[in-house]
Amino acid sequence: MTDHSQLDANILNDVADALIYSDRSGTITRWNRASTALFGFSAAEALGQNLDLIIPEHLRDAHWKGFEAALASGALKLAGKPTLTRALHQSGRKLYIEMTFALVRDAGGVVVGSVAMARDVTERVERERAAKAPPQTS
Repeated sequence: MTDHSQLDANILNDVADALIYSDRSGTITRWNRASTALFGFSAAEALGQNLDLIIPEHLRDAHWKGFEAALASGALKLAGKPTLTRALHQSGRKLYIEMTFALVRDAGGVVVGSVAMARDVTERVERERAAKAPPQTS
């Protein structure tokens, strides 16, 4: 018989996308290997930290307004659709990431936190912007 909690932990740790879970206060309590690869912080550095760790300062107000609204209403504005946003790498470099979000509920249906899946799309976005840029004149 398979230990489902160990299987779940292995799945979360081994998926290709960054997976970050935070409780209602915005404290990071799950951080997989892909999160470390994407953002540069080890699990030991990220766990117990606030989500501001990876949110650029100019986006924090909007993030927390959306976060609080989702917790209060029990619904997400994006309804699981991917969104393009910016994130901070440990080095201070800003990334373009595509993220999906979900609210996590306990057995009674009460929202206990939020999970995000993220992937780096920096190269794609920069390539698309370069293709749209007007030609340089010498």
